Amino acid sequence: MKFQFESFAEFMAMNGHGPFVWSAYAITFAVMVFLFVSPILQKKAFIKQQRKQQKLAQTNSASNGVSN
Repeated sequence: MKFQFESFAEFMAMNGHGPFVWSAYAITFAVMVFLFVSPILQKKAFIKQQRKQQKLAQTNSASNGVSN
């Protein structure tokens, strides 16, 4: 079996196209990580916000009930 490149350095350089190829892979990987992580962080922030609003609503209803 014959490989396309003789060494790892040649593989990384890819006949002069290496910087473009590897930067394209890096950008794609970064976007995929962002698309995976972003909804998870948004969900956590939303749940935290809803809990805060619920606690505030309970506090307001409790203080309104006491003063009546």
